[in-house]
Amino acid sequence: MAGTGRYDIRLLRPDDVERLMVLERAKWTAEQATTEAELLARIRTWPTLSAGVFAAGSGEALVSVFLKPVTEQALTTATTWAELARVEPPDPAARDLFGISLSSIDADAVDALDERMWPVLLKGGWRYIYLGTPLPGLRSWRRRHPDADVAEYVHGTRNGLPLDPQLRYYRSKGHHEIVAVHAGYFPHEASLDHGATIRRRVPGSGLAPLWRRLPLPVQTGLTRVALAARRSPRGRAAAGAHGVGGSRPGGSGAAA
Repeated sequence: MAGTGRYDIRLLRPDDVERLMVLERAKWTAEQATTEAELLARIRTWPTLSAGVFAAGSGEALVSVFLKPVTEQALTTATTWAELARVEPPDPAARDLFGISLSSIDADAVDALDERMWPVLLKGGWRYIYLGTPLPGLRSWRRRHPDADVAEYVHGTRNGLPLDPQLRYYRSKGHHEIVAVHAGYFPHEASLDHGATIRRRVPGSGLAPLWRRLPLPVQTGLTRVALAARRSPRGRAAAGAHGVGGSRPGGSGAAA
């Protein structure tokens, strides 16, 4: 990965942890923020899936994203975010990714990282990105529907869009599929500690044999054109914007 005039976009290093912790504290509550040891363990365990954006002048951390290889078995057996986010050696059988965390104080920097990460994910042959999301509208909805099933809220729509604001946000980023709903998923009062697992396909991953043969600079050029089309008003209306990475239950942590 390379930088731009405004940003230094690259894979994370152990010596970034101190600056990353400043970003953590800015975007997460004391209960939700991770520790220096946890950040370091993620970087060392998944070095090619831990990326960030830093201000070109000051070196301030603007975005961090942590992805983890995950198997279908792990996704179907886990009932909490902590189980899926746990640092452990990558499983060679994993072809999908779980987005542990996306933290950002600069929406444009997220788009810049998106542009650099997409071809890397295609080159790696990754198929789906799964996220764990809170359901911040659930508590309010439950007060009006005390006897209703939570699944009714999670899968419910209004004017074709999810009832929950966080699910609506992720739908705009391409995460259309709700895989599971869990109680006790993550401490979050507005969600009544519930969460949902959602996923989207890495755009273009169906052409994996082609991406393996193409040089990375060529892929980067192609995905840059595709992202520009998606970010245009017409592209957003047609398909929605696709972002890489994830969010931590309890809030997206993103500036968008």
